[in-house]
Amino acid sequence: MEFKVEKKEKNMAVITVTVPNDEFRKAVKETYNRDKGKFQLPGFRKGHAPQYMIEKIYGEGVFFEGAVNACINKTWPEASKESGLEIVSRPEIDVTEVGGGKDLVYTGTVAVRPEVVLGEYKGIEVQKADMEVTEADIDEAIGKEQDKNSRLVTVEDRAAENGDTVKINFDGSMDGVAFEGGKGENYPLVLGTGNFIEGFEEQIVGHRTGDAFEVNVTFPENYHAKDLAGKPAVFKCELLEIQRKELPDVNDEFASEVSEFDTLEEYKADLRKKLEAAKMKSAAAQNENNVIAKVCENAQIDIPAPMIEMQTEQMIDDYARRMQSQGLPLDQYMQYTGMTMDKLKEQFRPQAERNLKTRLVLEEVAKAENIQVSEEAVDAEIKKMAEAYKIEPEKMKEYLGDAEKENITMDLKVQEAVDFLVAEAKLV
Repeated sequence: MEFKVEKKEKNMAVITVTVPNDEFRKAVKETYNRDKGKFQLPGFRKGHAPQYMIEKIYGEGVFFEGAVNACINKTWPEASKESGLEIVSRPEIDVTEVGGGKDLVYTGTVAVRPEVVLGEYKGIEVQKADMEVTEADIDEAIGKEQDKNSRLVTVEDRAAENGDTVKINFDGSMDGVAFEGGKGENYPLVLGTGNFIEGFEEQIVGHRTGDAFEVNVTFPENYHAKDLAGKPAVFKCELLEIQRKELPDVNDEFASEVSEFDTLEEYKADLRKKLEAAKMKSAAAQNENNVIAKVCENAQIDIPAPMIEMQTEQMIDDYARRMQSQGLPLDQYMQYTGMTMDKLKEQFRPQAERNLKTRLVLEEVAKAENIQVSEEAVDAEIKKMAEAYKIEPEKMKEYLGDAEKENITMDLKVQEAVDFLVAEAKLV
């Protein structure tokens, strides 16, 4: 095997690999031996026709696909490793010459790790995140607790308003014809939440208990039921009941019911303490994010498109796994929402690019500052992983390959780089 490397613009490269004809012919022979059972020629038992006869009838290239794949699988890992390139994408393989007694020649177009040119990164100024807990914050927390402890009270002396919970009967039709899923009885609906078809809830507001009325809506273009998407419909409705939310009074009794404290004053003091701890943690994360964002903004980097595409696909795979764990397969979700894979990629791509830039810049900072990670720190991280998977640390070490251990080491270096940048930053 021989190969040559040609670097291209935008951090792309082409590796051209040449496989000698005698090696390729061996691969053809191996493919014939594997696949000959698929052929039955007149005068021969199935699987016993000689190679030259099969090639004569079906063409010289009848076994080329399997042979080419075998040669690529055998030679590409070595060629890509010896190329000296830091490859960050799957190769786009193109066979440029095959058959006719010639060598097999193919190319692999790959993205290579882009160069990062760091700008100012030490002692940068960013606005300090707010850590103050105000009375409004405490009131908001109490309001949420009130809401959790609220009760619904039937309303008889007024019309429905946003925020009310109503019960309705409805019967939907399109051009006078009922459609599947368009009927409901004693259906509870919180007005103003936007949980129903756009425009539906607004047309209930103002009606009183016992009213019968029509609601006219148009289904969204991306509605999961394709036969209804984008079409107008009429719902005959009957308002059965209106309920308003009644919040408990905020006093000592309320405090004793929702907390371990006997007085409202004690409850508020405890709330303030908890909110201050939460806000401090949130502010630290925000300060960290602001510093990293500024360092990335100051850096120059041209990330190759295939690298972004691969990161986008990985993010979608993670998203699909999370949805699957909640019992909703990705293809089913896309069917319900009218989403397509192209649209999903479009949504994830900007974040994928930001994630890549952040990672590459932080790795460059770690390199520039010669940040090192001890073997003990790596072992401690592997121990955490082992605990998460409920296996012995030594077993986890056995399962992890060199590449995984290098990734763990780099993750720790990146976190050290983040800590370094935050410590050096000026929060104003």
